[in-house]
Amino acid sequence: MATGGPSAAGGAAATKDSWPELVAVSLEEAKKKIKEDKAEADVQVVPADAFVTMDYNSSRVRVFVDSNDKVAKAPRIG
Repeated sequence: MATGGPSAAGGAAATKDSWPELVAVSLEEAKKKIKEDKAEADVQVVPADAFVTMDYNSSRVRVFVDSNDKVAKAPRIG
């Protein structure tokens, strides 16, 4: 959905809800970037093959990492 930058309606910056540009970067770099964009985020690190609950939490960002602590899929709010 929103990816930051001006919105079509009013020119105000939209809230970022995913970080596809972080796929394959290090966990530490990803956490830093997410916190820069959304300081109040509860960043949760999860193994790429782990099962997670399906509830939605607007303050949570799950970062799925591989065995080398690289981001395995795009982190997103939820």
